[in-house]
Amino acid sequence: MDQRSVTHHRWEDMPKEPLSDVLERRLITGDRMMLAHVYLKKGAIVPRHSHENEQITYILEGGLRFWIGSDESQVIDVLAGEVLHIPSNVQHKAEALEDTLDVDVFSPPRQDWLDKTDDYLRQK
Repeated sequence: MDQRSVTHHRWEDMPKEPLSDVLERRLITGDRMMLAHVYLKKGAIVPRHSHENEQITYILEGGLRFWIGSDESQVIDVLAGEVLHIPSNVQHKAEALEDTLDVDVFSPPRQDWLDKTDDYLRQK
């Protein structure tokens, strides 16, 4: 019989982690995946980066424009109700087209987010 504990979360009960004036997030982490609510104000930029983690981005409210690849040649607008899958190690950048709430799923969990070494997201 499986004795691992099950956890139940309510987003509204979890504190938002401010990363900058235009970006906040909440995280739920399991052993092999991470779920994040990411709150972006219109015009917020997520600089180009890549990571080993496979990523699924689901837009609940608003919209994000993504630039894919080291040359940013592929541009994709992902709007409320839409999902973008980003494979491991694919470079990407994003801009909030309006105030946006997105759900990001990562596998494995983003260690840089957990240990707060994600300087590319944090206000200098």
